[in-house]
Amino acid sequence: MTGSVGDAEDLVQDTFLNLTRAEQAGTTVTNLKAYLTTSVTRLGINHLGSARVRRETYVGQWLPEPVVAFAEHPGDTPAEHAELADSLSMAFLVMLEALSPVERAVFLLREAFGYGYPQLAQLTGKTEANCRQILTRARKHLAATAGNTPAPPPARRAQGDELARRFFEVAAGANLEELLGMLAPDVVLHGDGGGKARAIRRSVTTPLPVAKLIISAIRRITELGARLEPAHVNGHPGAVTYDGQGRVLNVLALNVTENGTVREIHAVANPDKLTHLGDVSDLGLRTPRKRRKH
Repeated sequence: MTGSVGDAEDLVQDTFLNLTRAEQAGTTVTNLKAYLTTSVTRLGINHLGSARVRRETYVGQWLPEPVVAFAEHPGDTPAEHAELADSLSMAFLVMLEALSPVERAVFLLREAFGYGYPQLAQLTGKTEANCRQILTRARKHLAATAGNTPAPPPARRAQGDELARRFFEVAAGANLEELLGMLAPDVVLHGDGGGKARAIRRSVTTPLPVAKLIISAIRRITELGARLEPAHVNGHPGAVTYDGQGRVLNVLALNVTENGTVREIHAVANPDKLTHLGDVSDLGLRTPRKRRKH
């Protein structure tokens, strides 16, 4: 709903606080699941309304916070990776930004969690007929939005991991021709620095500019003494960059096509969106411009 790990955790905490206050006031909750789901849904809708206003003044492109899982982590099973890829991919979360808060809530509750229309009406405070109209409108908006890529099957997911490993290896070797062969003709590079970290302000398209920018970025990372560690980012192949002190510098997520090429690259460097991953590096931060004296 939120595109933010921290905001999602805050909403869940607020939901349980509201439950505690209601019970202390003498309210009897007969269906705990329904009560909590309704509360968090409506808090989420209200949150998205205010978040949309804040994003109107956001510096550069806005991307969701990355959800990172490392392959060697014992809790990261293929099923969990598949679930992430289905519902939390960068492309999917960015696409959801085209929806209004209520459309987003109805769509996710119906498509991701399988709620029926009577339940949707209860959760959102709308009528069943209205919920049907909202869902239809949401689907039309999403169908008109480019960049939605379905989650890859398990066999191809392993191929995607290998492609990502090779992709970063080729980029580190500054092999432009080979890197160009790994990019889809309609490849797009997105960056999010939030005005606080170095990042592209606008999306970069077509293979040659994207390849040159990636090689340049990897070269700078190496010069800074940083390293890339392969990871699953929102259920898709990617990497986390760490500086020499083990602090997070940025997160890269790759969207791989069925043909085995990279169609989208999402690079998140905004330090506010990396704090849930550990200590954040100051190497990539933008230095404030000095005011000229007149």
